[in-house]
Amino acid sequence: MNLSQVHIAKELSWLSFNERVLQEAADIRNPLIERVRFLGIFSSNQDEFFKVRVANLRRLSIHESKQGGGESLQLMKEVQKKVRGLSDEFDHIYAEIETELTKKKIFFLPEGELSAKQSDWLREHFRDKIMRHIVPILVSNKKRLEDSLEAEVSYLIVQIKRKADVSYAVIDVPESVPRILNVPPDRGHARNYFMLMDEVIRHNLDQIFTPFFDFDSLEAWSMKFSRDSEYILGDDPEVSLVKRMSQSMKQRMHAEPMRLSYDKKMPQQMVEMLLQQIGIEDIDAVIPGGRYRNFRDFIGFPNPIGPHLEFQRFPAIQNSQFQRHRNVFDAIDESDILLLYPYHRFSHFTEFVRQAAFDPQVSAIKINIYRAASNSRVAESLIDAARNGKHVSVNIELRARFDEQHNLQMTEKFVDAGIRVTFGIPSLKVHSKLCIVAKQIEGKERLYACISTGNFNEKTAKIYTDYALFTAKQSLCREAREVFTFIDCSYRQPRLKNLLVSPINTRSGLARRIEREITHVQQGRRGLIRAKLNNLVDDHFVNLLCEASQAGVQIELLIRGMCTLKPGVKGISENIRIISIVDRFLEHSRVIHFHNNGDDEVYISSADWMTRNLDERVEVTCPILDPQLQQQMLQVLDLQLKENYKAREIDAAQSNQYVKRGNQRKVHSQLQVYDMLQQFESKSD
Repeated sequence: MNLSQVHIAKELSWLSFNERVLQEAADIRNPLIERVRFLGIFSSNQDEFFKVRVANLRRLSIHESKQGGGESLQLMKEVQKKVRGLSDEFDHIYAEIETELTKKKIFFLPEGELSAKQSDWLREHFRDKIMRHIVPILVSNKKRLEDSLEAEVSYLIVQIKRKADVSYAVIDVPESVPRILNVPPDRGHARNYFMLMDEVIRHNLDQIFTPFFDFDSLEAWSMKFSRDSEYILGDDPEVSLVKRMSQSMKQRMHAEPMRLSYDKKMPQQMVEMLLQQIGIEDIDAVIPGGRYRNFRDFIGFPNPIGPHLEFQRFPAIQNSQFQRHRNVFDAIDESDILLLYPYHRFSHFTEFVRQAAFDPQVSAIKINIYRAASNSRVAESLIDAARNGKHVSVNIELRARFDEQHNLQMTEKFVDAGIRVTFGIPSLKVHSKLCIVAKQIEGKERLYACISTGNFNEKTAKIYTDYALFTAKQSLCREAREVFTFIDCSYRQPRLKNLLVSPINTRSGLARRIEREITHVQQGRRGLIRAKLNNLVDDHFVNLLCEASQAGVQIELLIRGMCTLKPGVKGISENIRIISIVDRFLEHSRVIHFHNNGDDEVYISSADWMTRNLDERVEVTCPILDPQLQQQMLQVLDLQLKENYKAREIDAAQSNQYVKRGNQRKVHSQLQVYDMLQQFESKSD
């Protein structure tokens, strides 16, 4: 099979995903304040895209150019073209939203539109609260700006004119003060004025520079730049992993610059000065845009009016089985429990760890931590468990991208508390989401496990959809413990009958099940594969799915992010349908369903169908063995695949067209899943 016929470059596919986020900012069906926040999410996503994916593409481009090749360079140009198009669309949507905000009497004040009363208040506020945080960097030939500036920080470049002389200074827009300032109204009317910190500083430039400079004029334009986020982890066996990680973090501070984003009204002379001072090359992205550079601040945009301008809040659902038992372990002993966050309460998991910390029968707790909340109750309970004499073992993934520093700090805290901390396997990130509790009951060991698709993180559990299975099935629990043994001693292969564990048997196990569906079709039976994933980019699995499609297997996929497979290509992928849902919650759970000739197999997984997840990380894919829970999951998956409100069709053109509803009833899955789970719980009371 010629893979190019069905292949989409993953970088372009990722940009297509972020375009869907931008569509949510444009969608007038969303409450107005939420639309502003989607602008912030889009901007934050773009920053990470450049730091990670474009940085990698840039390295490939440079390498290929030295070898005489040019595929990556051509892709880089396509990426830059798409990025510029999205930047223009962003500015257009922002202008529309700003107009709608004014109708609600919410105003962004440019620094030139303040009343005299507001100006006086702002100048005093700036002197008292803000100016102490500002130390300009003067541009000179003695030291390049590249060595003085941080990536992804919003800066104002100030032009200081005195007759024919022009000099420059750089101001870091401080993060230690609110980035969106509420300015009092000039009169008593019910208006809400906000000012971005960039504008606040612009309005007070003279206060900053007058004590030291004579000038005729001061003007400022915004900019920020990105660095390559990759780092090299040293392999000196005499240096601890923690120290090597600390050293590696410093590499990021001086990594190659690879994107400059700036106010398109900035004078060309200033742009050229920045390119020279920061070291941006022709191959890199140089992106002119609007007046403001740090739209990720809008993720936390305040709502000054009322709840109708935000998504309706729903109370998290209490699991009835946990509720009717005296402790979590009695509840899990009754039968497996499956939670779907954020619809269910994440506090059920924190309570699982808290109770384990002081239950007299609990002897040990093991857990994987990839990303934890900054003030994690989970971490505190693990420390409490160690104080209570439990054997606590925590595997922390120090290489979790952009959480490395936080995980280093948490490591120190755990070690001080007497917790055994491990760092996994040098060649593999540990991305599995496992927690095991061992109890001693009448002289016998009994294990309890939580196997999840997402991190044990109180913050993300409020906005990411993730499944968590609580089980006392000893077959599953023992295999989960085998995973921890493998992490400690990678030369010992775990004994697995139920779990699929990367990099051991996930790829082969899933491939066998896909091939089984092909065999069923060849035998005149029905073949059906359904999966909900964050990303599908592994070439082997793209090929396998196309082979299954050609054999007549029906394939339905729900892919939130990157998808390199073009569905609907005649003779190759015409039996494959793919949709994507971007809505109020981030669809993060991974679910896989094989029809298996009517004997359904349903799995939850920490792994996407990416090469890194299948071959280069420790991941766990777990079957749902309880028939009732399996049917509940299938009903949820059915509903999601029928979504016609926030779903987009993934097609060869990456057009991101919303699924056509036609005469069908509206299916808004994120709201209807909530109702469905409430019904499940009420029936279980």
